[in-house]
Amino acid sequence: MAEKHNTDTKASQMDTMKRVLHYIRKYWFLVGLSLVLAAVCVVLTLYVPILTGDAVDLIVAQGLVDFEGVFSILWKIAVAMVFTALAQWLMNICNNHITYHVVKDIRENAFHRLEQLPLKYLDAHAYGDIVSRVIADVDTFADGLLLGFTQLFTGVLTILGTLVFMLVTNVPIALVVVCITPVSFLVARFIATRTYVMFKEQTEVRGEQTSLIEEMVGNQKIVKTFSREEAVKEQFAQINVRLEKCSLKAIFFSSITNPSTRFVNSLVYAGVGIFGAFVAIRGGISVGRLSCFLSYANQYTKPFNEISGVVTELQNALACASRIFALMDEEVQTPDPKDARSLTDARGNVALEQVSFSYVPDKKLIENLNLQVKPGQRVAIVGPTGCGKTTVINLLMRFYDVDSGGIKVDGTDIRKITRGSLRTSYGMVLQETWLRAGTIRDNICMGKPQATQEEVIQAAKASHAHSFIKRLPQGYDTVITEDGGSLSQGQKQLLCIARVMLCLPPMLILDEATSSIDTRTELKIQNAFARMMEGRTSFIVAHRLSTIQEADVILVMKDGHIIEQGNHEMLLKRGGFYATLYNSQFAS
Repeated sequence: MAEKHNTDTKASQMDTMKRVLHYIRKYWFLVGLSLVLAAVCVVLTLYVPILTGDAVDLIVAQGLVDFEGVFSILWKIAVAMVFTALAQWLMNICNNHITYHVVKDIRENAFHRLEQLPLKYLDAHAYGDIVSRVIADVDTFADGLLLGFTQLFTGVLTILGTLVFMLVTNVPIALVVVCITPVSFLVARFIATRTYVMFKEQTEVRGEQTSLIEEMVGNQKIVKTFSREEAVKEQFAQINVRLEKCSLKAIFFSSITNPSTRFVNSLVYAGVGIFGAFVAIRGGISVGRLSCFLSYANQYTKPFNEISGVVTELQNALACASRIFALMDEEVQTPDPKDARSLTDARGNVALEQVSFSYVPDKKLIENLNLQVKPGQRVAIVGPTGCGKTTVINLLMRFYDVDSGGIKVDGTDIRKITRGSLRTSYGMVLQETWLRAGTIRDNICMGKPQATQEEVIQAAKASHAHSFIKRLPQGYDTVITEDGGSLSQGQKQLLCIARVMLCLPPMLILDEATSSIDTRTELKIQNAFARMMEGRTSFIVAHRLSTIQEADVILVMKDGHIIEQGNHEMLLKRGGFYATLYNSQFAS
């Protein structure tokens, strides 16, 4: 079982790495330029010890120093260092450009995929975890990728370069270095195979923590209302403890990388020093060349520290990247057919034929629902909580697709109509308001960005929002924060109503549209709605039955079925379920 898990982990890592390389491939020129600059840095860095060794050999004894030769070598060292610094600076610019453009591409693709995902995915996943993937995980991935480009290239080239220089200088001493080197690879491999799973667990728990924070901050009023502060603290503490444990494991394994490789480096340096000293005593190498060799031994082993650190960071980066790619691999909503038509000038003839739907396959909700709505009819949908009223709205807007049966608008199945044109044909006001950060005008114009100021004011007056907007500091140019900020719930709902009244689409959906408005304003809004609904097919979901008495047809739903159908007077005379619901409002 453990072997299978390791195999799956390796396969996942390889798949993630291939996809990362696919994004990097777009910037192949910069990658190549970075490699060339890294090679220049390495060659010049390795050339300096040769010059230093030559300078040491010019110092024979007291009074026997070739100062002219030493100063000439020092000048060469200075020039080499200047060019090394310049090449390193340009290489860092290239690496930054590659990293942050790759990150930009991944984040854009992730957000684009997020916009394509069906609502059932968003309903089934915590928003904070999704935000954590697109923001925090991508940032962590960027840090690991930048570190990889900055240190991995130069590290590998330094190892290869020093090995070549050492073999050219003295083969026996170079073989001592080569023999001890595999220990570093074993140490790095041992750590790398364990840190990936740990860092992946860390990112998952961190996403869970972000989700809790986002949820609690957004609903702080509810938390305080029910005095749940201590319970939330306890829940946060439990997640924090789990994050602490998995983070400690990941950090512990990654932190032993440096001391382990430093120990190996010390073995290499000591081996070169001892063996080289015996070779020098026998005259096999000069003191200057031995000092050059010791410098190479130090430079050769130093990248192993950096590479092992990079490997650890890359494990973290790949773990984060796998979560991002998992989001990007989610199945998108079924695309519109190529022959899908655009719904223009909808008349409002809506038909539901043998519609069945359920959110969970083994838990039925709507079964064999049939409904015929004529153009201009006002259809009210009532029933107890959970009977399927809002689900019908979700199906009409095609937020969800039916499991069987079909819904037609003007005789065409909505699955053969583009989603954009279908939804544009509906004006929708929900019980839950949503406003974006921006001006009051921006929020009203969301469905009609090209609207004139006069049209906006007219829509606001029709929704009775104009009076409170005028009292705001900058009127229609007042900037509000996300979800309305300091506006009352009723004011936010009036703005949502104004948004629909500005567009005046051929069909309307009102889902408890006046639930947060005072009774006096509600009467005015109902009159405005009555004028707006004239000639438009309207679906009204209501709990307060007094608000739908003027509807042409009232559908009474229970357990996903329409059990009664008719107008208000007809249903009351029938004395059925609707009459019971209506009379319960006045029960003592």
